[in-house]
Amino acid sequence: MKTGLVLEGGAMRGMFTAGVLDAMMNNNITVDGTIGVSAGATFGCNFKSKQIGRTIRYNMKYSKDPRYVGIRSLIKTGDLYGADFCYREIPEKLDVFDTKTYQENPMAFYVVATDVNTGKPVYHLCPTGEADDIEWYRASASMPLVSRIVKIDGLELLDGGISDSIPIKKFREMGYEKNILILTQHNGYRKTKSSILPLLKMKMGKKYPNLIHDMEIRHNEYNKTLDYIKELEKEGSIYVIRPKNPITIKRTERDPNKLRLLYNVGYKEGLEHIDAMKKFLNQ
Repeated sequence: MKTGLVLEGGAMRGMFTAGVLDAMMNNNITVDGTIGVSAGATFGCNFKSKQIGRTIRYNMKYSKDPRYVGIRSLIKTGDLYGADFCYREIPEKLDVFDTKTYQENPMAFYVVATDVNTGKPVYHLCPTGEADDIEWYRASASMPLVSRIVKIDGLELLDGGISDSIPIKKFREMGYEKNILILTQHNGYRKTKSSILPLLKMKMGKKYPNLIHDMEIRHNEYNKTLDYIKELEKEGSIYVIRPKNPITIKRTERDPNKLRLLYNVGYKEGLEHIDAMKKFLNQ
């Protein structure tokens, strides 16, 4: 039976995930495959490259840098998170992504993006961690309205969370039957209809009706997935780690101290789950 790790997105709520992943790496917890969505992709890739501390390090260092994130970048480039800086300059020069270790690690790493024309999720295996894969990480995390559509291999892509926020069902279909799931919302959370929907309809509705349909039903699909996760928990086929308390930072939080605090929460809670995770994976 293959073991898996499923990583929800949530923009800077992903600092919680980063903390949990570092706790797992420090305690030698491994799986056969990982699938990440949005921040789960951009931060989760460091789990395959085994770079403990990298996610929190570069986010704290550059969170206030206008090249990294900000209105200036959005106006100048069409991306709130600067594509060149985030996905080229940082991994290639400023905080180098370890592609050698990434490629040597036998764990498979997948990301989810949304095809804006069909409205369907695209599940992509990223085997190298090099420029082509990094472009898929970017696509997976390209939030609508504040990101340019990412074009790869004839596809037009945006954030994977639009079409499959928590891809547990798909990962099980892919053969990963025993999964650890890291969520960025607390127990009892239920999603409501997106507040950006009217603006999204106005900006993208005519050209991308299937994308709009995704956004209209996203909260319902998300909540159905939460119900499915509860069923899997009862069966014992999934191990869920979620924040004990609601995460209150902004999705685009830029205060490095707040990012560090949330990372610390994730790391601490990750440590609390280590023994149970090992038991779950080995049983």
